[in-house]
Amino acid sequence: MMRSVIRIMPRERSTVNSRVREIRRQAGLSQEDLAQLAGLTRKTIWSVECAAGYAVSVPTLTKIATALQVDVADLLSEPEAVAS
Repeated sequence: MMRSVIRIMPRERSTVNSRVREIRRQAGLSQEDLAQLAGLTRKTIWSVECAAGYAVSVPTLTKIATALQVDVADLLSEPEAVAS
């Protein structure tokens, strides 16, 4: 059985890394807290946030998004600018 893996280019990878970290921190969660909510290990959360060469699977991104109560698309895109 093949796992679905999202191949993320370096620029987009940086976006995913920073968005997961940003949304997690806004929610007041530690990596351990998010791991427990998502049913993943803290090492997996760390890898998603920090490891440059980490290929994130679709199920992993889905679990993280669900735990953070956001859409997967929110993890893959830059935050929208707030109009002043």
